[in-house]
Amino acid sequence: MFDVFLYPVSAILWFWHKVFGAVASPDSGLAWVLSIVFLVFTLRLLLVKPALSALRAGRRMQALAPRMREIQEKYGKDRRRMAAEMQKLHAESGANPLGGCLPALIQLPVFFSLYWVLRDFAPGAQSNHVFDRAGVESFLNADLFGAKLGNWLSQPASELAAFGTDHVHMIAVGVPLMLIAGLATFFSMRSGLARQTATAPQAAGITKLMMYLAPLGMLVSGAFFPVPIGVLLYFLATNVWTLGQQHFLTKVVDHEEPARQGPVPPGGSTLAA
Repeated sequence: MFDVFLYPVSAILWFWHKVFGAVASPDSGLAWVLSIVFLVFTLRLLLVKPALSALRAGRRMQALAPRMREIQEKYGKDRRRMAAEMQKLHAESGANPLGGCLPALIQLPVFFSLYWVLRDFAPGAQSNHVFDRAGVESFLNADLFGAKLGNWLSQPASELAAFGTDHVHMIAVGVPLMLIAGLATFFSMRSGLARQTATAPQAAGITKLMMYLAPLGMLVSGAFFPVPIGVLLYFLATNVWTLGQQHFLTKVVDHEEPARQGPVPPGGSTLAA
C-alpha cells in the first residue's frame, strides 16, 4: 500500500548513511544511529507545514465550539436546519471541519513507510528498497553499546547470540530508549491537555487516558513484540521531535491567534431566529 513512499524514504536513509559513513565507519553503529535520527528529522521537517495547518484548523474549530453548541441546542430537533446553520457558521468563519484531519492523513503514509523501511532490514533479506544485500548486512551487524540494531528484546537468547549480542545488552539499551520515548509522548500529550480541557472538555478525558496508555503501550510493545532496536530509535527520535515541534508550533499559532480572532464575531450568538 505504501510502496510508493518506501523507496523515497529508504533513499533518504541511504543518503544520511553515506554522509555519516564518510565520517565514521559505514558499518558502525554510530553511522546507522545518526542516519535513523536524521531520517526522522528530515521527514518531520518536510511535514511541518501540514502539521501547522492542522493546528491552525484545530484552533479555529475550538474557537467556534461555543457557537456550535448554541446551534446544537437551538436546532437539535431539526437536523436539516442544524446542518445548514453549521455550514453557514463554517463559511463565515473560514473554518473547515476536516482541516485538522486531512494534514494528518497526508502524514500517515510517510510515518508507516519510515517504520517499514526499518523493519525490512531483516535477516535473509537480499535487499531493502534502495539498499542492496551489503547494506542490509551492514545494518544488521551494527550495534549501539552492544545491542544490535536489527534485533529485539524478546528474541530468543540463541538468536541473539548468533548476532553477537545478548539480553543484557539489549535490555540495557532498549529499555532507556523506550522510557525516554514514552516520556516524550507523555509530555507532548500533557502540554495540549490544558487548552483542550478549556475548549473541548468532552474530548479532554480521552486525551488524558491516552496520555497514560500511549507510553505504556510503547513499553509493552518494545518489551514483548518483535520491535528492533532500530525501530525503537525511530520511536525515540520522532517522539522527541514531536515534543519540540508542538512547543514551537503552539507558540507560532498563539502569536497568530489575536489577529485571527479579529474577523470572528465575538461572544454572542449570530443564530437566525
